[in-house]
Amino acid sequence: MSTATSTATSTAEVIGIELPRSPESPKEFKGKVTPDWCVGCGDFGVLSSLQRALFELGLKPHEVLCVSGIGCSSNLPGYINTYGMHTLHGRSLPVATGAKLGNHKLTVIATGGDGDGYGIGGNHLMHTARRNIDLTYLVMNNQIYGLTTGQVSPTSRPDMKTKSTPFGNLEYPINPITSAIMNGATYVARGYSADPKHLTEIIKKAIEHKGFSLIDVFSPCVTFNHDNDFKFFKPRIKKLEDEDHDPTDWKAACEKAMAWGDEIYIGLFHENDRPSLDSLEMVLDSGIPLARRPLRLSGEQGEKLISRMM
Repeated sequence: MSTATSTATSTAEVIGIELPRSPESPKEFKGKVTPDWCVGCGDFGVLSSLQRALFELGLKPHEVLCVSGIGCSSNLPGYINTYGMHTLHGRSLPVATGAKLGNHKLTVIATGGDGDGYGIGGNHLMHTARRNIDLTYLVMNNQIYGLTTGQVSPTSRPDMKTKSTPFGNLEYPINPITSAIMNGATYVARGYSADPKHLTEIIKKAIEHKGFSLIDVFSPCVTFNHDNDFKFFKPRIKKLEDEDHDPTDWKAACEKAMAWGDEIYIGLFHENDRPSLDSLEMVLDSGIPLARRPLRLSGEQGEKLISRMM
């Protein structure tokens, strides 16, 4: 036990505060609300993998914040035992950024779907990547708008017939992997909800990575997307670990990410050690999170500031 930990423990004992203990199983990260996802939804596998990853990393619930936008998968913060924020459609990343810079000691995870993250939130993905904010973004990509009952999304394939495209989708889909790499994300990976063991390891490494981590997860919608379902992915999924892929080679990473046919790759595409924004910000040099610093304002100054904002 370190001196700091020992001191904190003894102080807590003196004033009668019981410090949170480490979880004894992944089940302790289970939220009080039962998921209302459709039976067989891929998001169950993502939730389970995230809970196990947090447990295996030795994190405590109060050390983690999950932030989401709007959509089926964006309900995740309510299903996990951590701090949580259910924000606006497409706005999880700016909220998560503010939380991380306000308390850079906090493990911040943003969650959502392809419509929330790559559609209305696509601009925030670009800027979070270029700023290299030290957080993990877990996108459950089902290639359809599920919450609004089956419209075409930014990752839907061309010619796909949905409620909004009854004669076939005319638009070309976004590639989130190449987009994240080109915009500066320093850890870019893809997972598959039907392979929770592999996904858990990807999530663990993403959380440990110092910088912005994007994990695009194939999480099939069993109700509204019958094109890209589990039967579609099962024979096509290939792991980059089996291909001797070099994640420092961004060109090779982009080539692998663009493969979409008999072989579709999952795993770590790209990683580099570009400094994260919080490590460059001089205000945070002391190591003490902004959220835990005194305001250094007198009561009168505080009242004037508040009155001007009201």
